[in-house]
Amino acid sequence: MLKQDATDRNHIFSWCANHEIRWKFIPPRAPHFGGLWEAAVKSAKTHLLKEIGNTNLAYEDMLTLLAQVEMCLNSRSLTPLSSEPSDLEALTPGHFLVGSNLQSVPEATLVNIPENRLNHWEQTQRHLQRIWARWYPEYLQQLHSRAVQGCKSPSKIEIGRLAVIKDDCLPPAQWPLGKIVKVHPGKDGIVRVVTLKTASSDNVVRPVVRIALLPIPNDQSDATVGDH
Repeated sequence: MLKQDATDRNHIFSWCANHEIRWKFIPPRAPHFGGLWEAAVKSAKTHLLKEIGNTNLAYEDMLTLLAQVEMCLNSRSLTPLSSEPSDLEALTPGHFLVGSNLQSVPEATLVNIPENRLNHWEQTQRHLQRIWARWYPEYLQQLHSRAVQGCKSPSKIEIGRLAVIKDDCLPPAQWPLGKIVKVHPGKDGIVRVVTLKTASSDNVVRPVVRIALLPIPNDQSDATVGDH
């Protein structure tokens, strides 16, 4: 068993070396070094406690709920996947886990249905939808500040930027993305409305308050797994 582990480890090291992949790790017992992902864990715990509280859940229900909350966190958009003008895909934590963004099947909205009318599965989905309704707008607000901090210059509403289109009625783990193709500045020169190209090839017009720009790293060519 130990020999097989050593063989697998050497294979991973060789593959990473051939692909020029460099790993950066935070020091032991220093979670504050990983503020970006630790903040996501803290946010998930906070909303989980607010939603569940002292509710008694069966082991299977709790395990299902935690797995779905984890899926939502790992589906979040981090940064544009490439600088190609036609690329409307964003890098997510799921890309590091399965090689692509995570997908989920939308469920009917159960938030306003009394709990005593729901079976175990529906009760779990109700908890998930309520957690999503709390966490989703909070994360979009974080994107605004992160876009400013992660760019070489203050974030600007300009053509070519990839953004998450805000929608208050989205089911969990759905992130509609659009690339700005046209800006509509007012008489004072301030851009308050933009036109975005979506994956469905439809152009949509949205006010800037209804979009969240994805941050662009200072140097995308030097991005590593540890940086995200």
